[in-house]
Amino acid sequence: MDRWIDTHCHLDAAEFAPDRAAVRAQAAQAGVAHCVLPAVERAHWEVVRQLAHQHGDSYALGIHPLYTAQADEADLERLAQALAQHHRDPRLVAVGEIGLDFWVPGLDPLRQMHFYRAQLQLARRFDLPVILHVRRSADLLLKGLREVGVRGGIAHAFNGSLQQAQAFGALGFKLGFGGAVTYERALQLRRLAAELPLDALVLETDAPDMPPHWLYATAAQRAAGQPQGRNTPAELPRIAQVVAGLRGLPLAELARATGANACAALPRLAALLPKT
Repeated sequence: MDRWIDTHCHLDAAEFAPDRAAVRAQAAQAGVAHCVLPAVERAHWEVVRQLAHQHGDSYALGIHPLYTAQADEADLERLAQALAQHHRDPRLVAVGEIGLDFWVPGLDPLRQMHFYRAQLQLARRFDLPVILHVRRSADLLLKGLREVGVRGGIAHAFNGSLQQAQAFGALGFKLGFGGAVTYERALQLRRLAAELPLDALVLETDAPDMPPHWLYATAAQRAAGQPQGRNTPAELPRIAQVVAGLRGLPLAELARATGANACAALPRLAALLPKT
């Protein structure tokens, strides 16, 4: 069985509260050898740390841009304290999920930028890579990276241009591909997944968010009583099949390459992976 790394999974989400351990066990049975669990706010930092230790996974600590409205300077101070406290924990692999989101209405762009740059500074101070939230914000994220300078990481759910993809790569970032690439209408994203150098890609689910097409229910279908399928890390091998098909690659080769890419982006991962 091919072994996969889910580089972005919110196992701490409320959607998994009833059966979290079973969800992780199902993913392991499907071949997902490791999950990276990025936090989204201060209340989740200790939860993702405990889950990573419980399941043999890894975690990142940060403040997501969608949570900046309710965050304050004390949260940044606490983040610095948490990174200092757990810096020697080998399962702490990044600062994240951080970034900018100019798609969701009502978020203060200046406040987002403040938290983004402050967290880049923390990543630099603790010599950790970052896991970036990128939504209609690639150019400003790149500007911050060039000005602050961190040791690379992952641009999660990347959906930008080829030029932006190349710019992230030049700064030491890998690009996360997940459920969105499974939609036939996602022409630009599928083109990137097919044509970017293989060493640019990592795989992710963003579970429980970003469902692949086989779990998605339209508004009309939901109104008619069809539930939205819950995305879980066990969907990663099937997402990988789509990417492998787009590239004309054997699954085993994609598993090896994306695993190596994840370790390049998050160097502490290598020591955590099960030995083959």
